[in-house]
Amino acid sequence: MSGLLAASRLIDSVSRMMGKLSEYMVLFCCLISAGNAIVRYAFNYSSNGWLEIQWYLFAFVVMLGASHALRNNEHVRVDLIYGAVSDKAKIWIDIVGLILFLIPVCVFLTWLCWPFFALSYRQGEISGNAGGLIRWPVKLILVAGFALLSLQGVSELIKRIAALTGHISIDTKYEKPLQ
Repeated sequence: MSGLLAASRLIDSVSRMMGKLSEYMVLFCCLISAGNAIVRYAFNYSSNGWLEIQWYLFAFVVMLGASHALRNNEHVRVDLIYGAVSDKAKIWIDIVGLILFLIPVCVFLTWLCWPFFALSYRQGEISGNAGGLIRWPVKLILVAGFALLSLQGVSELIKRIAALTGHISIDTKYEKPLQ
């Protein structure tokens, strides 16, 4: 179990780094958006490339930040019973959800996105907009994001099993979002 927990810590550190990168991407997206607005209104100049880079950065934020959110237990839940059960039951709910839903779906989406990216890369696909950007980097981030989320799912599964077997203790506290 100690080897699996070490692998889990490694995956967690990668997700933490991607989360930090995502935070900076939000800042860059805001700066580019503000700069683009200033240039458009001050100099009557606009570029599709600048608009597209904002969309690309947003895709990076969402896809790279998802594993970080999962690692911090801040992901979306369907809280029908989760808040009302014991910690052990919460761990079992997490294990079942990870095994039946999150990991298989993310592995499938990674596999599904790969040819989508590869074709775009081979063809040198470019946006149809005038002054648009190359498309393969944003398609690659789909592959990377789902792969990272799959790995983080494995890490969470390792931690849940380790908690059930008494190797570690985890915080199962989940705070419902304010409505």
